[in-house]
Amino acid sequence: MKRTLVVFRIIAILALTFSITFTSASSAWANNSGKLESTDQVYIVQMSDKPVVAYEGDIKGYKATMPGIGKKVDPFAADTLKYVGYLKEKHNAAVNQVGGGQILYDYTFSYNGFAAVITEQQAEKMEKVPGVLSVQLDIFVDMDTSSTPTFLGLTDDGGLWDQLGGIGKGGEDIIIGVIDSGIWPESLSFSDRTGTNGNNKKSGKLDYTQIPGWHGKCVPGEDFNASMCNQKLIGAQYFNASWGGDAGIESLRPWEFTSARDYNGHGTHTSSTAGGNYGVPTTGPAAAFGSISGIAPRARIAMYKALWSTEDGSTASGSTADLVAAIDQAVADGVDVINYSISGTRTNFLDAAEVAFMYAARAGIFVAASAGNSGPAVSTVAHPSPWITTVAAGTHNRSIEGSVTLGNGVTYYGASIATAVGPAPLIDATAAGLPGADATKVRLCYSSLDGGNVLDPAKVAGKIVVCDRGTTARVNKSLAVMEAGGVGMILINPSVNSLNADFHSVPTVHLQNTDYAAVKAYAAEAGATAIINAAAFSYDAPAPFTASFSSRGPLIAGAGDLLKPDVIAPGQDILASVSPMTSGGLNFNLLSGTSMSSPHVAGLAALLMDLHPTWTPMMIKSALMTSAYDVLDEPSPTDPTVIFSQGAGHVQPNSAADPGLVYNSGWNNWLAFLCGTTSGVGAGTCATLASMGYSLDPSDFNTASIAIGALAGTQTVSRTVTNVSGRETYTFTYEGLDGITVIPNLTSFTINAGASQKFTVAFSVTSAEPNAYVGGYIIWTGDAGHVVRIPVVIQPLALAAPAEVSDDFNVTFGYNGPFTATARGLIPAVTIEGSVNTGAFAEHGPITIPDGTTYLRVSLFDANVNPASDLDMYLYDPNGDLVGYSGSGTSAEEINLVNPIAGDYWVVVEGFATANPSTYTLFSWVLGSVDEGNMTVSAPTTAVLGQTGTIDLTFSGLTPGTKYLGSIVYGGFAGLPDPTIVRVDP
Repeated sequence: MKRTLVVFRIIAILALTFSITFTSASSAWANNSGKLESTDQVYIVQMSDKPVVAYEGDIKGYKATMPGIGKKVDPFAADTLKYVGYLKEKHNAAVNQVGGGQILYDYTFSYNGFAAVITEQQAEKMEKVPGVLSVQLDIFVDMDTSSTPTFLGLTDDGGLWDQLGGIGKGGEDIIIGVIDSGIWPESLSFSDRTGTNGNNKKSGKLDYTQIPGWHGKCVPGEDFNASMCNQKLIGAQYFNASWGGDAGIESLRPWEFTSARDYNGHGTHTSSTAGGNYGVPTTGPAAAFGSISGIAPRARIAMYKALWSTEDGSTASGSTADLVAAIDQAVADGVDVINYSISGTRTNFLDAAEVAFMYAARAGIFVAASAGNSGPAVSTVAHPSPWITTVAAGTHNRSIEGSVTLGNGVTYYGASIATAVGPAPLIDATAAGLPGADATKVRLCYSSLDGGNVLDPAKVAGKIVVCDRGTTARVNKSLAVMEAGGVGMILINPSVNSLNADFHSVPTVHLQNTDYAAVKAYAAEAGATAIINAAAFSYDAPAPFTASFSSRGPLIAGAGDLLKPDVIAPGQDILASVSPMTSGGLNFNLLSGTSMSSPHVAGLAALLMDLHPTWTPMMIKSALMTSAYDVLDEPSPTDPTVIFSQGAGHVQPNSAADPGLVYNSGWNNWLAFLCGTTSGVGAGTCATLASMGYSLDPSDFNTASIAIGALAGTQTVSRTVTNVSGRETYTFTYEGLDGITVIPNLTSFTINAGASQKFTVAFSVTSAEPNAYVGGYIIWTGDAGHVVRIPVVIQPLALAAPAEVSDDFNVTFGYNGPFTATARGLIPAVTIEGSVNTGAFAEHGPITIPDGTTYLRVSLFDANVNPASDLDMYLYDPNGDLVGYSGSGTSAEEINLVNPIAGDYWVVVEGFATANPSTYTLFSWVLGSVDEGNMTVSAPTTAVLGQTGTIDLTFSGLTPGTKYLGSIVYGGFAGLPDPTIVRVDP
């Protein structure tokens, strides 16, 4: 697409529903007619000039603003302010060219562009304004929602904390920017007076000093004064323009704080996990766990609130426009690390947030992002970009076992963090309801938070109550028991479900459904009693396993040629500080999610940045990956399902501190990767990168993993390692990769400190089953003790064939056996002549699709349209639904459907820019399964694994000047690819 990285020009692209006015009023579409929606919406526009952190001074009159290696941008420098002004002028000019609109944000530091309130029609026009790269409709995304420093080995003698000055040290003066739901500034995790962990207490000892060059600020707002920041919490800002500003939040989510104060608790939890103070004493039910610590306890925290909570705290949401503004501000302020525990794209490397993070990484900022909570389903991992460290969630070694002993002497075991209570009378909730209360609500123990109390205090006071799980929040049930005067609760699953050790209002034990009948039966007996035993804590549970909710690969984006997630870190039952607003007044809580694992890695990055200040973000990422170890998931570490769960493995920070070798990458590597996976980089830039020796094959991207999404035959992959230790000799080995031969060009090498070494590995399919992934590891073992391991995932392909051809072509076989290639078509195009004015729509149809149609194509060609015209095209199915759209920067448009449903289709041509009118020829092909006899196919009859075969095409009886379409269908083996399309202009 002309000048376009990724285009969502109108809401139709996302929702595939809208209505338009056609030039013909008496059509089958008359009842759907109406103009393009003119409702104002928020769009994110990316401009072509480089943002501040990447600008190298190539515009006359504007000096470079890109910071030097190891330096941070100065947002108040004269050259920076001048260039920012230039960018904003371009933003205003772009908006004015489409008729004006309200600019909500100017992005200038990590992303050059703006968010503006404009109509869909203006958004269409904006795409073609000179200097505009992309136009994206703003969308909303959600958050991805103690003992882990010890589990990670940070407290070990000689561990990473020890190397940085001792227990509780580490991350000194490293700034972690957290983009999230806000922060609770009173939390002791963020006190700068750590002598007694007392915030704003005279007895507290000021234990932090001001960081020179920090440009962040504390923005006052509702229940948040600038003085609530300190030398630990050094920044707090909030972003809500997409909601309509403070007034919009007050209208849409009136319970929220229109400030950086955290209503939800998610942002406080992630911040304290990443960089909260060491040795913070817990209170309330959490007191049983002892004190907590952040991973980088001496780091500073800057909060960028861009998520806004639901009233019950179940989730918090934010718009991409607000989130990109938060990223841009964090980069301008000078953070060192960004934690982003927020959902994101699974498919688009050029999503606005992903691009903003690319520039952040270029500026030397490490970005950790959550992999998502859509597991165990495959191909659900988010944040696909290689410049981001994408983090899965695992378990850790803390186990908590609770139990209840009934008066009949039987003890039942479950999940609990309870203190002991009892013996006390036991009553089933079904026998404890208020007169006239709904029986179901009574059984489920509804509380005041669920619409009203249903338990009778006269029956409940002083007793332990049996409540059924379901419908209402688990913690609300114990609240109901407390409100009725009860002293304890047995929460029991009526059917198979998880067991959860929540913080409850009264001591609680959570039992499985297998205990349901027996406990209920005993509770119904006269004089029934129970003792809830104190929970037993241990730190020797087998771990880590991948958490069931953690999103898995393979990655959708990039056709499987990049592995995500990158690593796995603790993310289940993580204890950290929270906001009391949605946690029943608690200041600490257990939360689970990849939201919890990502800040562990952000904190580890801060520690490694403290230890190795010259390392790049990608060197830190590599160190975490190559030093990782395997989760305990079945069936084995080399199984691809395990690798797609853990990435390189579970983080092991003490080993990451001295990884031996690292796989580094930078700006040109990232651009080359985008050349091979998107159309977002210009052809000239891609050609220049290739001439400089950068491979455009995404499998060659220099990261600490190897992924090949489609291997038929042999593929050679290259990597370069850099030695960050002393001179050492490394030897090559590999594990797994059954059915694949692995041949390195080097079996060993000796490398000096600071030097780099390139190597290649050839992978060839031998006996591996086609269309199923295999997994394994490549390992470089040094004679000084370093072990540098990277995961490998490969999907053998039964046949590699091009998607479309116009002449003879080659295929590569991934199996042994019979092979056939047969013709469909060729069929001539059906043509329709038309004309359209600028801003008008011309409807054509019906195009009738009979049963058995295998392929439909409709096309416009520049050569068959008035010169300098720009026409766009829409395709509607028999139900009136939009099923295809093409809107390039010229009139060359194409829409394809594979195996379309039968019925009448309609094409609409839009005159985006015309000669008033512009005439055109519309071409369509409706391909069935018939060989028309005008294309003879000659192909091998036997497939030989790893061999290449030539498909010869001979055409006959074709009319010159007519455009033909057909396809080549493959057979002889299950799982062969879709037919190759053949387009011929004789």
